[in-house]
Amino acid sequence: MTVFSKLFKFMSSDMAIDLGTANTLVYVKGKGVVLDEPSVVAVSTVSGKKQVLAVGEEAKMMVGRTPGHIQAIRPLQDGVIADFDVAEEMIKHFIRKIHNRIMLARPQIIICVPSGSTAVERRAIQESAESAGARSVFLIEESMAAAIGSGLPVTEPTGSMVVDIGGGTTEVAIISLGGIVYAKSIRVGGDKMDQAIISYVRRTQNLLIGESSAERIKKEVGSASSKPSQEKEMRIKGRDLMNGIPKEIGISSKDVAESLAEPVAAIVDAVKMALENTPPELSADIVDKGIMLTGGGALLRDLDKVLRKETHLPVSVAEDPLSCVVLGTGYALEHMDVLKDVLVSEI
Repeated sequence: MTVFSKLFKFMSSDMAIDLGTANTLVYVKGKGVVLDEPSVVAVSTVSGKKQVLAVGEEAKMMVGRTPGHIQAIRPLQDGVIADFDVAEEMIKHFIRKIHNRIMLARPQIIICVPSGSTAVERRAIQESAESAGARSVFLIEESMAAAIGSGLPVTEPTGSMVVDIGGGTTEVAIISLGGIVYAKSIRVGGDKMDQAIISYVRRTQNLLIGESSAERIKKEVGSASSKPSQEKEMRIKGRDLMNGIPKEIGISSKDVAESLAEPVAAIVDAVKMALENTPPELSADIVDKGIMLTGGGALLRDLDKVLRKETHLPVSVAEDPLSCVVLGTGYALEHMDVLKDVLVSEI
């Protein structure tokens, strides 16, 4: 180890990153979760040159409200990098923010990736983190991180089932002895749910609403069941497609459940497929322990009820579903000697 690499190691706090389609969470070794911001970057294009104006919360405020030369970009789509340069700038910004702008800081980073991502997509994530200043980069599969973060006994010879519903993907996995026995990743998550709400309101009410309005509807009155446990209603504003004038309408939990029927059915099908592909011994464990729901989508009202009805298995929602993946990735960072086998690779 050279003098410089020793210095970098001393100066750098190693990090675990949940690089999500909707939000990026960062865990720093010895400190816990220190950052939770939207995965959005505002970019200004002047004379063909791109310049980053804002990242995270500040950039999200600009979505749908920017003038022509400014774009609010989400560099990750369906859990993988869609815009390499912007993703690199975003990771760089978060590293600098955590290290108080110390330019020399070169942390070791663990980043989680969807189990369905290709070798090319994984390489893009590794290279983005390396270009952003990482000393070394390890990857961990999202479902494994979610299982660790939700407290499932992943290293024991017993089957655990986790369903992680993020912004871009839903990861369904059966885990035993520190390895993934079966994994299915579908590109359905919170974003697809928002799009389904936008389409439904457009189709039934002739009203055009934005992504942030759809997200608010999902959080406030959303339900996965056509017979919601709690019937709620809220007022939403949008643009009337008949005359182009702004208009306000009411929307209920039942309406939202109807709009979300397709994405919810896709999640249920992925869970059923995983159960069909589970070895018999592990199936017996899952009958006893049930299914663990993690990720932001786990907060959709009545989703656990729908899965319980469809699978006849116990379904529980993790204590802090939004932080499970980053906490699991952080735990792997803190205990790399014990959990090195769950890491996918290193550059």
